[in-house]
Amino acid sequence: MPNSNIVYIIDDDDAVRKSLTFLLSAAGFAPKAYDSAVAFLDTATSAARGCVVTDVCMPDLSGLDLLRQLRTIGIEFPVIVITGHGDIQLAVEAMKIGAADFIEKPFDDEILVAAIQSALRGQDTEDRREDERAAIRQKLSTLSTRERQVLAGLVSGNPNKTIAFDLGISPRTVEVYRANVMTKMGAASLSQLVRMTLVSEVQLDTLAADDS
Repeated sequence: MPNSNIVYIIDDDDAVRKSLTFLLSAAGFAPKAYDSAVAFLDTATSAARGCVVTDVCMPDLSGLDLLRQLRTIGIEFPVIVITGHGDIQLAVEAMKIGAADFIEKPFDDEILVAAIQSALRGQDTEDRREDERAAIRQKLSTLSTRERQVLAGLVSGNPNKTIAFDLGISPRTVEVYRANVMTKMGAASLSQLVRMTLVSEVQLDTLAADDS
């Protein structure tokens, strides 16, 4: 377990807060639940370091707005964003503004626990980070030109139909390429695929370039 085991749960759904509090307590964390991003922000400046787990869609202040405000006031807690909407554009935006991870509902309990453990250990050395980037880049190098073009479209937040139109292929063909990309990259979800691509720091225009 990392040195810090505090997890700040932020969700306007009482049942979700109770469920996550039970889960994380059983996993050895010290959860603290808040019913809104505003309520958490009121105490954030004096809060002990920990990991924030926040829903995306909440009244008054969304999870992404919370992340932006935390960064604005200089709080660098790792933030895991959870959504039930499966919106890849939200995943891209969350990762680009500094989310440690992005998890879609319904999620496996073990996936969330592992993501929190990773986030709390997040003070990795730069050597370790570069090792991760190198491993992802190696996987990216195994993709065909078309697979990289489809990946670039996914990371840009485009739906299959838009990618198909842009590339002049059918949506079904995009689905095939998308499945191939997921397999070659070893990604279990679209949000994980987005995270891996962003971590690699490879530019989208490079991904989409035609090698021919």
